[in-house]
Amino acid sequence: MDDHADLSFQAGLRGTLQDCNWESQPKASSTLPVPLSEMKSSVLTVKRPFSTSRSSVDPKEIKKFQLLAQKWWDEEGEYSALHSMNDIRVPFIRDTLLNMSSNYHLGSPLSGVKILDVGCGGGLLSEPLGRLGASVTGIDPLEDNIRTADQHKSFDPVLSQRIQYKSSSLEEIVEESMETFDVIVACEVVEHVADLEMFIKCCSQVLKPEGSLFITTINKTQLSYVLGIVVAEKILGIVPEGTHEWEKFVPPEDLGRLLESNGFSVKTVNGMLYNPLWGSWSWTESTSINYAMHAVKSGAQGHSSPTDAPSETESEEHSATAGTAV
Repeated sequence: MDDHADLSFQAGLRGTLQDCNWESQPKASSTLPVPLSEMKSSVLTVKRPFSTSRSSVDPKEIKKFQLLAQKWWDEEGEYSALHSMNDIRVPFIRDTLLNMSSNYHLGSPLSGVKILDVGCGGGLLSEPLGRLGASVTGIDPLEDNIRTADQHKSFDPVLSQRIQYKSSSLEEIVEESMETFDVIVACEVVEHVADLEMFIKCCSQVLKPEGSLFITTINKTQLSYVLGIVVAEKILGIVPEGTHEWEKFVPPEDLGRLLESNGFSVKTVNGMLYNPLWGSWSWTESTSINYAMHAVKSGAQGHSSPTDAPSETESEEHSATAGTAV
């Protein structure tokens, strides 16, 4: 790139950042949504009923993220955007579940709900769900991540009772956990697994009928490559270079078809945007970069329609209060 082109590119990037209006609903073309992921994967051995050479594990992903296992709770470090993502993903999970249930426990709205956090990393999502009253099992194939998560929850006696962590892949717990969980959360995970179909099949196995599956991940578009890899990793350095592989990104249409072919009904798909200047996330209609999906396992009767999930306006309101809510 010659000097003139380089200056033009930098000026364009600065203009894009300066033109952001974060008081109103953000648009995909006016911000830099940056996908980040929670160091997750699936693992080493496959047990029956999936005793096959296929596995959702990608050993390269484990090696890639092992060096960062001690940095999960550094809110200014490599995982800062995942900390701020809780401001929208936690209320999204909470409110969707409450809209589907007539039970409500003041102060502990998710009391009695059994949640599996797949690829829990250091527990960034497990802990706020535990504070909402849920019984959470967090699994991750990387033992260093589990040690970090266990150590952090030990500072809170309430969380120590509500959360348990296991160094395990999803495949490894299938036999012992058949139709055990009311909810599965897989946030920033599916773009790192080696066998997505196996991963979804295992989710179905351990989820109760009518149970909910929440996924956040990255779309596979030209925009996600430019902003999620070139800008986020190579130019701004918001995440370590090499964190993502564009080939593993999953379009929502493909993920939806895969879920439906494995007994799920997709209820909601919401776009997500990250503002690197403010370090905050917001909901958007566009799913061209990041998106959140809610699906329900077959057997559900009389559940709410997709419109019962928080609207974008409601979600933004929840985002502003999520710090006190959880």
